[in-house]
Amino acid sequence: KVAVPEENKFTGFDAYKKAIALADVVILATPPGFRPTHFAEAIAKGKHVFMEKPVATDPAGIKKVLDTAEIAKKKKLNVVVGLQRHYQNSYRELFKRKDQIGDIISAQAWWNNDGVWVRKRQYHQTEMEYQMRNWYYFNWLCGDHINEQHIHNIDVINWFKGGYPVKAQGMGGREVRKGKEYGEIFDHHYVEFTYADGSILNSQCRHIPGTMAKVDELLVGTKGKIFCDAARMTDNKGSVIYQYDKEKLENDPYQTEHDELFAAIAKGEYKFWDAERGAKSTMTSILGRMATYSGQVIDFDEALNSGIDLQPKTLDWNAAPPVTPNDEGLYAVAVPGKTVYLAKK
Repeated sequence: KVAVPEENKFTGFDAYKKAIALADVVILATPPGFRPTHFAEAIAKGKHVFMEKPVATDPAGIKKVLDTAEIAKKKKLNVVVGLQRHYQNSYRELFKRKDQIGDIISAQAWWNNDGVWVRKRQYHQTEMEYQMRNWYYFNWLCGDHINEQHIHNIDVINWFKGGYPVKAQGMGGREVRKGKEYGEIFDHHYVEFTYADGSILNSQCRHIPGTMAKVDELLVGTKGKIFCDAARMTDNKGSVIYQYDKEKLENDPYQTEHDELFAAIAKGEYKFWDAERGAKSTMTSILGRMATYSGQVIDFDEALNSGIDLQPKTLDWNAAPPVTPNDEGLYAVAVPGKTVYLAKK
């Protein structure tokens, strides 16, 4: 427990400004839709930052984070993003040796499991409060599970590829999560991301109980493969060329990312500038969502510069959120082939 005097306890949509003003280091772990605004305030006030992934839920938010990232660099403020595989021993060792499999020509990524929590509507809640409490199921707050969760796997591929996709197309929908408590998000996505060199990432994420569970990444190179969760590398004949001993050597990356950040701050060192990488991997996830929701091929740069902004114009407990239910309590859901984000070419 931490002793916090009453005068340092703040509530409300503007509470972040008061809390940040008193802090030495800021940890941003609210629903992701608020991340761009909170990050901008922290950097403006000269604070080092740990911010959870994803760092935004829409292209406008990504642009704001990228702009703030440049300011953070100029101020030499450390920024760590909670894409913790960058701080995990096994992944770091695989990354050091990735050239042993040659050029990466394709990849696969999975986050398939039963899903996450649901917070039921309470009789006294306004629509804004309900969405805030059940935030996972509203895109302005969460960005769908492809953004909030599957970003981990997508980011690994971007990291090992040393770049970001130029376009994406995919499919998805709501097979079992059809109730009003599930807001507007899909329960499954499949995306084909294409990188500048023509290589393909086949990405899948699913929240459907009773189905195969898998959270992993596979990278295929001209000389071999990397099986990330197994921490193993093989040549093209299947012979093991490297095996990391996870049982003896693996760390807790969720702790390490904080340990390394606070160690750098204590020593007065500027070592971490994760914001740009975190923003571009978040944009990759958003790109995937736009592709599955629309059924169209979505260009990365065009989407990034689209100005699409999902955030409410007014933040107040009694204000209307960007999406509201119909008379039956159901929310509008994207329909591939009908939902349009960018002009069709």
